[in-house]
Amino acid sequence: MHMAINKTTETNKSVTDFINKSVDTEQKRKDSFELLAFMEKVSGYKPKMWGASIIGFGRYHYTYDSGHEGDAPLAGFSPRKAAISLYVFTGLKEHEHLLKGFGKYKMGKACIYIKKLADIDQQKLAVLITKTIEYLQGKYGKN
Repeated sequence: MHMAINKTTETNKSVTDFINKSVDTEQKRKDSFELLAFMEKVSGYKPKMWGASIIGFGRYHYTYDSGHEGDAPLAGFSPRKAAISLYVFTGLKEHEHLLKGFGKYKMGKACIYIKKLADIDQQKLAVLITKTIEYLQGKYGKN
């Protein structure tokens, strides 16, 4: 059976270089460096580049019922043109209450989009990151 190749894998590229070269606005660069330090502190993991544009913290190995498996960061973000994508949420119903009072954001399928860091409550962000990591490590084990 042909396995789908997970295109988002951890690389050894410099996170700092990526932010300095790829992030288009001063504000977004500032937010990115702030998020970098914040997520490292909250998660306890060093930042790593995943694929071309995702900054991830920690990792877990997943296997779906379909047999598809791969590695993914426990938490992360990506400073994209339209918004900063935050990968800090399980998307589960039982975790939706954690988004109450989170601030100004839009919801994607597996991520939260914010325009700028000032739009959200960082205490709530810390809780989201922590709960998501606990959930993923509980489900997939620690790596």
